[in-house]
Amino acid sequence: MYQIRPQIYQVKVELQGIEPSIWRRLQIPADLFLHDFHKVLQTAMGWENQHLHIFMRGNRLFGPSDDEWLNNPRFQDYTIVRVNDLLRNPGDSIVYQYDMGDNWRHLITLEKQTEPEPLEYYPVCVDGARECPPEDCGGPYGYQEMIAAVKDPSNPQHKFFKALFPDGLDPEYFDLEEINEILLEDDYGCLLPFDEEDE
Repeated sequence: MYQIRPQIYQVKVELQGIEPSIWRRLQIPADLFLHDFHKVLQTAMGWENQHLHIFMRGNRLFGPSDDEWLNNPRFQDYTIVRVNDLLRNPGDSIVYQYDMGDNWRHLITLEKQTEPEPLEYYPVCVDGARECPPEDCGGPYGYQEMIAAVKDPSNPQHKFFKALFPDGLDPEYFDLEEINEILLEDDYGCLLPFDEEDE
């Protein structure tokens, strides 16, 4: 039986304003709806989906219908917009903003377009680096101040943050297998595995 299979996009997601870089490389169905892509990004980065979010391409905004955006002529409800409506060629990019207060901005760049692999599940995280910042830590500046305080016993806030994170705070932590286990458990209505014999 012939199955229509969407093309696969490989995208790099890089959190802006932090060095060394916090990033993920994802492979997703090109026709993934933005509202599902948002969930994938939350899982892959390590956020907890506690705050507002929006996608940006040029001067256009895409996000959940909300009173805050409804009167903005640049805004469009993202439940009818797919990733390949915004990213068409390698090098194209969009911005994903999460938590308008902390202002976490993620640059998402289309690296390449490929065909789906047999018996592979998508979306999948194929690479990345470093731990996601904790929620509500004050944005890039607040996070880097927190890391500095945890590392320096002479810092006035050292004891506070050590108590806040009794298990430690390791900015270098990254577990690819853990991310993919969660992605596999979640249901985004994405591409199912297929067998070449079914073609």
